[in-house]
Amino acid sequence: MHEAAFPGRDLMISDQVVGRFVEGSSLRIAIIGGGRMGEAMLAGWLRAESGIASSWSAADFTVVNPGFEKRERLSRTYGVRCIADAAALEAADLIVLAVKPQVMFDVLREIGGLSFVSGALCISVAAGIGTYRLEQALPMGTHVVRAMPNTPLLIGAGATTLCKGANADEGDIETARALFASIGEAFVVEEALMDATGAINGSGPAYVAALVEALAHAGAAAGLDPDLAEHLAAVTVAGTGRMMIERGQSAEQTRIDVCSPKGTTLAALEAMEGAGFSRSVEQGVEAAIRRSKELGA
Repeated sequence: MHEAAFPGRDLMISDQVVGRFVEGSSLRIAIIGGGRMGEAMLAGWLRAESGIASSWSAADFTVVNPGFEKRERLSRTYGVRCIADAAALEAADLIVLAVKPQVMFDVLREIGGLSFVSGALCISVAAGIGTYRLEQALPMGTHVVRAMPNTPLLIGAGATTLCKGANADEGDIETARALFASIGEAFVVEEALMDATGAINGSGPAYVAALVEALAHAGAAAGLDPDLAEHLAAVTVAGTGRMMIERGQSAEQTRIDVCSPKGTTLAALEAMEGAGFSRSVEQGVEAAIRRSKELGA
């Protein structure tokens, strides 16, 4: 795991200017969609202690969500302004499109007539929908960046991939990278790779949670307290990932280091492989990529 393996990490961020925005300045941020990902981004940016988002406050945000109860909870929890309809937005420097792919174009029609949209930076986190289709549905010349974050950004531990549309410039992609780097790590990739990265980092937290569930069930079946088994599995997953990143150690080497000849770990891994462990993961990623392409069709 080397720095050079991650495109986009070498982009430089000025101490004062981050892309199109001045760090520390007040921005008008609209998050359209208050679901899990919209709320995760909101919570992550509000708690950011460094980077471009560290100076943001609740007063900088407007969240658009049709559900009354969700609006009430978001407003009460985070102190942000919440409205029901995207067409009622009055102004925004940054528009984050955090709605499901199935309703994205309804939302784009709602905001398409707003005068400030063409001058804002629009970031979409919807799976599968390419920047070209977003640009076609927005006012001519709108700067669009596509992002694929994941939910650990809620605690500042996200992993996000980004690409820019035809109208976006280097300042736009630098700005977007800085936004997501303030709540985790962010990497710039070619748009052709976005479906694949979404299948890894975007859906990845669910795969990890499924592994923890499986380990917990196996532990409980062996006689462990179910809560203890799940906690042991979660701490082990978190600690292993952190160790690999901090030591710059590959997954292969980490696996080898734990396996003793003829030991318990090697016996477990051989049994897992015999049951199709690696191939099942590959098939899952392939299925996620196919579904992403279907959503964008």
